[in-house]
Amino acid sequence: MLILTRRPGEALYLDDNIKITVLSVQGRQVKLGLEIPTETTVYREEVYLKIKEQNRLALENRQQDLFAATELWQKKEKK
Repeated sequence: MLILTRRPGEALYLDDNIKITVLSVQGRQVKLGLEIPTETTVYREEVYLKIKEQNRLALENRQQDLFAATELWQKKEKK
């Protein structure tokens, strides 16, 4: 992990197309401004982790559905 120190009004760049600016610091809360390409998606960490978990569960269910369909197909062929 890269750790940087910035004061309000200071910024940093990720590559040439993402700029992160520290807008303010109030107690334990830091407000950031992000200048990013319109096609870039940004999620808060808790939302991102929930999306990843839901996608994992959906994939797991999809695989189970595929196995169930395969079993039904094989039973049908045996008749």
